[in-house]
Amino acid sequence: MEMESRALYSPRHPMLKKQDDFEDILEERRRSSDLRYALRCYTPTLYRGLVPCKASMLKSIVLQSDHLQYVIKQVSSESGDSSECVAEEASLILDEMAHRLQLSTIRFFAFTLSKAFKRLFRSVCVNEEGIQRLQQAVQEHPVVLLPSHRSYMDFLMMSYLLYTYDLPLPVIAAGMDFMSMKFVGEMLRMSGAFFIRRSFGGDKLYWAVFSEYVKTMLRNGYAPIEFFLEGTRSRTCKSLTPKTGLLNIVMEPFFKGELFDVNLVPVSISYERILEESLYARELLGIPKPKESTSGLLKARRVLSEDYGSMYVYFGHPVSVRSLAEGKINRSQYNLLPRYIPQKPSADTHEFLNDAAFRLVRIQEENMVLKPWVLIATLLLQNPDGLDLSSLAEQTDWLRHLALAFGAFLDWPDGEACSEVISCSLALHRHLLSVSAGHVQLSVTDAPQVETTPEEDVFHRAVVVLSCASYRNQILHVFLRPALLAVAMQSANSNRKDDVYNSFNFLRNMFSNEFILCPGDSFQDFEEACYLLMKRGVLQVLEHEIVMSASGHSTLAFLSSVLDPFLQGYQVVCRYLCEETNENLTEKEFIPAVRSFALKLILAGRLKCYEALSSDLQKNALAAFLRLKAVRKVKVGEQETLKVNKIAVNSLEDTLGGKIPTQKPILARL
Repeated sequence: MEMESRALYSPRHPMLKKQDDFEDILEERRRSSDLRYALRCYTPTLYRGLVPCKASMLKSIVLQSDHLQYVIKQVSSESGDSSECVAEEASLILDEMAHRLQLSTIRFFAFTLSKAFKRLFRSVCVNEEGIQRLQQAVQEHPVVLLPSHRSYMDFLMMSYLLYTYDLPLPVIAAGMDFMSMKFVGEMLRMSGAFFIRRSFGGDKLYWAVFSEYVKTMLRNGYAPIEFFLEGTRSRTCKSLTPKTGLLNIVMEPFFKGELFDVNLVPVSISYERILEESLYARELLGIPKPKESTSGLLKARRVLSEDYGSMYVYFGHPVSVRSLAEGKINRSQYNLLPRYIPQKPSADTHEFLNDAAFRLVRIQEENMVLKPWVLIATLLLQNPDGLDLSSLAEQTDWLRHLALAFGAFLDWPDGEACSEVISCSLALHRHLLSVSAGHVQLSVTDAPQVETTPEEDVFHRAVVVLSCASYRNQILHVFLRPALLAVAMQSANSNRKDDVYNSFNFLRNMFSNEFILCPGDSFQDFEEACYLLMKRGVLQVLEHEIVMSASGHSTLAFLSSVLDPFLQGYQVVCRYLCEETNENLTEKEFIPAVRSFALKLILAGRLKCYEALSSDLQKNALAAFLRLKAVRKVKVGEQETLKVNKIAVNSLEDTLGGKIPTQKPILARL
């Protein structure tokens, strides 16, 4: 049991994953009838052979549960409303929320999505061993599916795959945005989606209905439950800081002894080309996300004429909550009150949930299948003036070997020349590129064919850069720890191991909202970075010193450049806070104001980093400065404003710029 638990915490050797066979599920669809596929006999093996109850029966079980009845009485007592009125409100909440899974709707989607996927993708590849593991897991214990979230396509593809492999269809936590879509919202509901509000704060009744609904489905083995740990789609294609609310709900029946175990299955979904690529870039630049609507969906049909390359879905090893919690959670604390009485997670439970969530997202990252384009995009972003094709081929080949040495799960075509692989990648992403006379660089193909202002030129250039960055971001987890070490060695301005570690720890802390860095793992991350760079012959790590080898300069220079956009972006935020911020700046005004400041710097030629315009980077920087107490939130009248400690912010900017050595006491002094 102990070994199983440790498996979650230790990255597996990448070659183990490469032994998994992938099956292209579209190959069969291209050869046979989609109608026959949609109407085929569907007989999934269910959890312990139980027959799922009907949706109406599920509602009745939830409303009559001891837990919900207890909360209804509580709310009635607090609000003065009668229990009957509160119970009626709970019933309405459940009506708004609940799915109405129907096989006929699933068959409709199976037919429609088959047509769409064959148009959109060259292949959809699934690891067969992962499917076999899932087939076994769903029979033994309730299953929770945890896919990564990079596209609207994710949850549609998950249900499509489970139907294809004769697995029980999941019930899926979905945002209320979809419910407002005429016809489509109801179709999604009938395909297993249950709708939850984006936030419901202190609404005790809503939380009780929601949590009891999920736990009832889990306890009864109704169906696999599916939700996104990241909460929302990542607009940058970096993994987002995980949310733990739903994770706590699905673990609680185990904590309370209502279930022997729960299997958590991380699923990694990778796209060679992302459908929402340009849309995401515009959102990051302040263009509001289009409201979900049926008419918008119909207008989006033009994407069917585009080529989006390959898609990979990797089903990870099921993670046992029982083995995960062993030695970390004292379940006896849940015996102090009757099971139906709601309990807030203890500090220990909250820490466990947070730690587990981060490690599950890291598993998702490690199982992401990466295509050659992510390497090319990384190099083009580091060379804004472009590269000759011969130089691009040489550098891509070098980067491929570095990525593999660091454990990247890279899908590189066997036996093909590097130049041929690059040519295919450039063709698929030609909308982001300019290729002329053997020279490749990022282009501004989105710019209108009319005279534009300097601000519009910057915007169009930024769309291309941020679109390209979304692919580089897919491989950042591979280079992250060695890159933090490379920058730390520069900042520390010392070979002493303690000095380098202190600098590494500072950077890791600064960027803990930006990347998936497991809480409390600073020393392990430092050791991992040292090991990877030693293995590559870049460094010598002695007892008290870290020394760069004679051949290590190019690798460390590349790794430092990987983090350069983030270092520059955070320094821009520092500069804004020190030079331009006003006394009454609110959090809502912060991002537009920083974007405007960064735009001025770019137009004045003082900044070349277009990624500093990204709202995601600006939001993460503010979260870091709040955490480091360089900025505070202060209540002024009815609104909350940001109070800046300019001395602290200046010190952080200097440290990020490598102007002063990072020492342990620096933050204590602030």
